[in-house]
Amino acid sequence: MKQTTHAKNCRRWLSMSLAIIMLAGGGYTLITAFSPFFRAQLIDPTRNETTQLLAATPETSITEDRLYIPKIDINVPYATGGAETMERGAWWRQPENGNPVDGGNFVLSAHRFIMGLTPQQTIQKSPFYNIDKLRIGDEIIIDYRGRRYTYVISRLFDVKPNAVHIENRTNKPQLTLYSCTLGGAADGRTVFVATPR
Repeated sequence: MKQTTHAKNCRRWLSMSLAIIMLAGGGYTLITAFSPFFRAQLIDPTRNETTQLLAATPETSITEDRLYIPKIDINVPYATGGAETMERGAWWRQPENGNPVDGGNFVLSAHRFIMGLTPQQTIQKSPFYNIDKLRIGDEIIIDYRGRRYTYVISRLFDVKPNAVHIENRTNKPQLTLYSCTLGGAADGRTVFVATPR
């Protein structure tokens, strides 16, 4: 009788421990998945890390190519290469089609949502999570080869995943930003076109 009670207590303790571990793991997964959303609720579009950094950084101290979107507190590097560059920031697509100095279509893309192991990693891997909060007239700032360029969003639209024309060279200088929708790559892309200020 005593051994049966002990076995029942062990099973009960094990079941409760397992349930607590599963609940904690599920809670952590939810927090990690929604961390970019929670962070967005705390962003002050006029006074955040990106706006303060831009105000404190003179053009003479630019050391790398970066993309800044003050309204949604984006400050990431960008580079040419393959899709793996989006693990560290934005991917400069089709560099032969344009840049801030030579004009044409300067195209950058970044992930909308990639789950990381921690909430901070998820935020870092999902720089364009809140890109849907941008509107016509919002500023995008580019550091390119030691100089700073300001663009203003003039158009926004959605395209199908196979719409590669958004990367084509243009006669007039423009910046094109795009990312998958939150529905994923097969759902389509959200595109923002900005013109130099």
